[in-house]
Amino acid sequence: MSVEENPVAAVDGTSDSSYSQKETSKTDGTGSKMNSAVSPNGKTDDPPTAPKCTPKPPAKPPRSYELDGAATGPSAEETKAVPLTTADLATTLAPAEQLWSSSRDRAVRLRMEGSGPGSETPATVHQMFLETVERFGDHPALVSKKDGQTVTLTWRQYYEQCCAAAKSFLKLGLERFHGVGILGFNSAEWFISDIGCILAGGLAAGIYTTNSPEACHYVAANCEANVLVVEDQKQLGKILKVKDQLPHLKAIVQYKGELQQKAPFLYTWDEFMKAGEDVPNEQLEAVIGSLRANECCTLIYTSGTTGNPKGVMLSHDNITWTARTVSKIINPNCGEEVLVSYLPLSHVAAQMIDVWCCMSLAGTTHFAQPDALKGSLANTLRETRPTGFLGVPRVWEKMQERMKAVGAKASPLRRRVADWAKSIGLEYGYSVMNGENVVPWGFMLSNSLVFKKVRAALGLDRCKLCCTGAAPITKETLEYFMSLNIPVKELYGMSESSGPHTISINEYRIGSCGKVIPGCKTKLENPDTDGNGEICFWGRHVFMGYLNMPDKTAESLDESGWLHSGDLGKHDEDDFLYITGRIKELIITAGGENIPPVPIEDAVKSEVPIISNAMLIGDKLKFLSMLLTLKVTIFFHLFKPPQKAAAAQRNRSRLMLLCPQCVMDDDGDPTDDLSPEALDFCRQHGVRATKVSEIIANKEPAIYKAIQEGVERVNATSTSNAQKVQKWVILDRDFTVGGGELGQILQLFFSRLLLAVEPYR
Repeated sequence: MSVEENPVAAVDGTSDSSYSQKETSKTDGTGSKMNSAVSPNGKTDDPPTAPKCTPKPPAKPPRSYELDGAATGPSAEETKAVPLTTADLATTLAPAEQLWSSSRDRAVRLRMEGSGPGSETPATVHQMFLETVERFGDHPALVSKKDGQTVTLTWRQYYEQCCAAAKSFLKLGLERFHGVGILGFNSAEWFISDIGCILAGGLAAGIYTTNSPEACHYVAANCEANVLVVEDQKQLGKILKVKDQLPHLKAIVQYKGELQQKAPFLYTWDEFMKAGEDVPNEQLEAVIGSLRANECCTLIYTSGTTGNPKGVMLSHDNITWTARTVSKIINPNCGEEVLVSYLPLSHVAAQMIDVWCCMSLAGTTHFAQPDALKGSLANTLRETRPTGFLGVPRVWEKMQERMKAVGAKASPLRRRVADWAKSIGLEYGYSVMNGENVVPWGFMLSNSLVFKKVRAALGLDRCKLCCTGAAPITKETLEYFMSLNIPVKELYGMSESSGPHTISINEYRIGSCGKVIPGCKTKLENPDTDGNGEICFWGRHVFMGYLNMPDKTAESLDESGWLHSGDLGKHDEDDFLYITGRIKELIITAGGENIPPVPIEDAVKSEVPIISNAMLIGDKLKFLSMLLTLKVTIFFHLFKPPQKAAAAQRNRSRLMLLCPQCVMDDDGDPTDDLSPEALDFCRQHGVRATKVSEIIANKEPAIYKAIQEGVERVNATSTSNAQKVQKWVILDRDFTVGGGELGQILQLFFSRLLLAVEPYR
């Protein structure tokens, strides 16, 4: 087997001090699983401990790894391990046989490389955190606004509060590898709950604030949450509705506002943080000492095409390796970055940047207000002046729309100056992008008159890196900001790749999502003649598996450990990756929400019997819309010559499976006449129309009302606002194979953007 097919086999070499991913394990006095490293001389060492929940560092950490029982790691001369902390903490790994797992307490083998970025010493979240605290303990970490006052936590204070939260979780009964669900807007309490859970040996699981009570229940039940942390009474109300269906739940913590009811299992944030004061340091030290880099610590819940969300299991190493690798590209110097946290932390992109990369960079995170996406984000950006900014496409589009609206009100002279400056800016932007760095005449003047003022007005005057991800973005929007000397660079990845897989930072191309991050690999499987193939990932950022879903895990990870994205892409001659389509049936809105369309489409058809086909559209759009067709009669006219008749008969058979009520011709072409079932539906609603055209021309109130009520019933069961259908339209003809709307297996084509959806935006 080649290295390309199985990169694990590439690890080779020798070393005097090596350790294996196969280790012994034992149990501590509290019942928590403890893993002990097997030292080179065959003796078993106990997990290190030290005061203040800091593992006591042993001698120098090992620098090579036995991944498959045969190959050993590179020598110390071949590759240098990055020290985990100034104290040079040791790293140990739990026993592992496979690259994947769907069990919460089962470790995985790491996709280690023999040298380079993929060979660095694995680290736990605690080890990465402690390294930052030791070097930048007095540097501001988290900045919040409470009651109009600015509250700042240094990295040392942040660490101490996370340790205090970890003790409280242990006090409340958090069991090893059980979940802590966090339901609320971005805040210091969100961060502290997340990391405190991990330090206490739990699995941190973010829950979208727009989730329904039923969707919250699914996440809490799936991760067997012992504790749920909620923002306010609104979110608490959702949990209380389903609390009795959560047998593992022991406590609920509300971090904003006073509790409106009292119960033994309810805690305010202050009560929670004090709850663990009597937990001995030694108890937390033992748990922290037992954490292993190749074990799960975080769950990211992501949608599939059908069914319930999947719990993406991320290991300590997934998080720490990815954060460190990306951080080195962003800025090799720590203690300089300033970020604004506003995107949902239950999404992997926000969590990786705001929590983990910022930790690796020893940066400062400012928290936006809950109404950030309704307008207050602009104020926060101007106040904080971040050095880096990640926006989903819809955020950049909103900025673009508002700036265009302001520009439209300017005087003719100002508009001419702005248009001239933008033409110069676009020319300069493409020159930089292509590596030419030619400064066109007039650029300095344009920069002084327009660009600097725009950046200051947006709060991006210090911003060295503007990025977009989580959904596709239009070339128009990218060129608009490039023309203002604000190049917006695309990232690409998945929850299953711990966030980024390709990035555009030092090098970028309009329309490309960049190059693969160092230490990772991309493979295009089954490429066509144009070079388009399924994008597959390899690297230490690849997830462990889906919690309790071995079948789904096997669908995403092949036998060699490659992650199959379901996306189609191709490389150019410079190895920039371009996304060209999507194999899997999934809509990604402009806001970055992943929407499984099939359940919504099926639900609407079930609620409204007159509907033949429903097609959800929303890729790169602000909200979901739906194209509907009504059930019609389809007459058959036999074709000549015979081969056409035979082909038509095959289409007829397929279409009959989809719509048995329809009568079709051998073309499979629908007529304007309503089917018998549709006519019955009309009669039940007092409508005499017999043709689709009549219903559309008259906008028959009874039919339109019935459809709207059906859509509203479906919306009422949606797991979040993002999954609600906001607009719908009836098309004048049904979908067919011949018309191109249906594939040969009677499914809507995955490339939903091929339809003319502009009128329904």
